Amino acid sequence: MRKDFLPFSRPSITDEDVAAVGEVMRSGWITTGPKAAEFETNLLKYVGNEGGAVAVMSATGGMHVALAALKIGPGDEVITPSLTWVSTVNLIVLAGARPVFVDVDKDTLIATPERIEAAVTSRTKAIIPVHYAGAAADMEPIRKLAAAKGVAVIEDAAHSIGTEYRGERVGRRGTSVFSFHPIKNITTGEGGMVVSDDAAFLDEVKRLKFHGLGVDAFDRKMQGRSPQAQVMQPGFKYNLPDMLAVLGVRQLARVDAMNERRRALAMRYREKLAGVDEVMPLGEPKYPFKHAWHLFIVRVCAEKRGIDRAKFMEELKKRNIGSGIHFVAAHLQKYYADVMGFRRGSLPNTEWNSDRICSLPLFPDMKEGDVDEVVAAIKEVLTGAA
Repeated sequence: MRKDFLPFSRPSITDEDVAAVGEVMRSGWITTGPKAAEFETNLLKYVGNEGGAVAVMSATGGMHVALAALKIGPGDEVITPSLTWVSTVNLIVLAGARPVFVDVDKDTLIATPERIEAAVTSRTKAIIPVHYAGAAADMEPIRKLAAAKGVAVIEDAAHSIGTEYRGERVGRRGTSVFSFHPIKNITTGEGGMVVSDDAAFLDEVKRLKFHGLGVDAFDRKMQGRSPQAQVMQPGFKYNLPDMLAVLGVRQLARVDAMNERRRALAMRYREKLAGVDEVMPLGEPKYPFKHAWHLFIVRVCAEKRGIDRAKFMEELKKRNIGSGIHFVAAHLQKYYADVMGFRRGSLPNTEWNSDRICSLPLFPDMKEGDVDEVVAAIKEVLTGAA
């Protein structure tokens, strides 16, 4: 058994990262300033979008202002998979709209364009496809559908910095919301980014994320914010401070190398788990894409051995190995079941996976031997359950 605990995720922080944060803290300018602006510029260049980027304090905040900028409200419907982090669904409901859940492909856990199209009604105001675990959603038909129906698309790119779809990085076109939470492929501690090629939409996002002011929190020309700035509309406060943004600048510079390391570890998992029928890794989409390997997810199907997912994860923890669940289906959460009336049975693929998915340890600083120990522990747990 391992002597030290292996978490399912850990941010990759270097001494140089720590020094860069310290330099910002000693600079006298720790709130939103030049480093936040640099992070926006660099991420926009990285994904290849010719529009703009707005750094925010979380992907949740980014999704909030995106929905608000689109004037999502009572009577509107927003289509999204239920197998996603519940913050998106919460924000739809808090806006007064109704979430319309679509089922996912049973093997990839990504909502298909066909299921999304079947869910569109005259009330549909937006579609939020999810790039899941580092794999890309099939955006080409979704974009065509949305354009034909006059419906907005916000790509949930929380898992997909570095993911490519048909030769383009996620975020290259349209509107995407990225996350930089500590478990993500790059981190700012807490943080997110809204990227869009829609200038009018992005202007609205900029106002809403900083009190509704008609200027940004930091003007590149003024090296500050105009003291005469006027409130153009009621807004929020989601601006990303420089002491966090500088970490994003540094992490983004090496994201491709970190993602390649994730890929190598994921391939080792696939090799070592081949033939272990009780744990099924996710399948991959058939269309052209490049995986960012945010998560390595398996489905625990060990019923015949008398062990369920909860027991499986508990036994791994006893062996000093962490794991996670991404995610419990939103429509099965207590509020959405008890108050909004969503019921089990409506999304069979989502529900089957929600009951079985388990995220195994995956982060760039892991060693090959860590993967081998995880797989050995899995086999030991399953053998002990026999």
